[in-house]
Amino acid sequence: MSIFLLQVTNAAVSAAPDSVNAAVNAANQADGGLSLIDLILKGGWIMLPLFILLFVSVYIILERYLTIRKAGGQPESFMNGIRALMVKGDIQGAKLLCAQNPSPLARMVEKGLRRLGLPLTEIEASVENVGKIEIARLEKNINILGIIAGIAPMLGFVGTIIGVIKIFYAINATGDFGIAQIAGGLYTKMVTSAAGLIVGIIAHAGYHWLSILVERMVFRMENSAIEFMDILQDN
Repeated sequence: MSIFLLQVTNAAVSAAPDSVNAAVNAANQADGGLSLIDLILKGGWIMLPLFILLFVSVYIILERYLTIRKAGGQPESFMNGIRALMVKGDIQGAKLLCAQNPSPLARMVEKGLRRLGLPLTEIEASVENVGKIEIARLEKNINILGIIAGIAPMLGFVGTIIGVIKIFYAINATGDFGIAQIAGGLYTKMVTSAAGLIVGIIAHAGYHWLSILVERMVFRMENSAIEFMDILQDN
């Protein structure tokens, strides 16, 4: 009897690792069987507008960043050059330097140079008006990111509603409440919600990041405009 029990025990012990390995392999296959594309397709048609919003957000962030970075230039060296030319009385040289520097600051200074001979208040007003136009150019399309940051999570919520509708439709059609009936709807619900939040976060972060860059650029332009007016007063 003891020999029989020992044989049964050994068989069970030897069979346990096999069953564990089989379970692990099945789990690994289940985890690796769902690719990113399959996961996206589970979200349904609502994923298309979310991808469009993602593309628009990334494009605006990159395009505005490069534009703002290019507009920054080297205001210190530029203003030092303007000051040196103004001290010498070389107005044409100062205008030429502005023409060679395609930046918002250069366009502001050039406007002021073209108004030389008028009262300083009028020159200052002209410089400020050009500055407002340049700031509006820098802020172009940034507000769209704020709109996307609000719309994307809402679209994800629409996908959530669609997923819930699918679940109740499957239950009503089959008369059964089980995994088979709720799995498809849950896929749609979770995938669209996650995608909407991700797109919204990217747009929201990009909006505030670009706004900070524009604010820094505006501060530098204002300081340079004040410096330019000081140069005119000194001369």
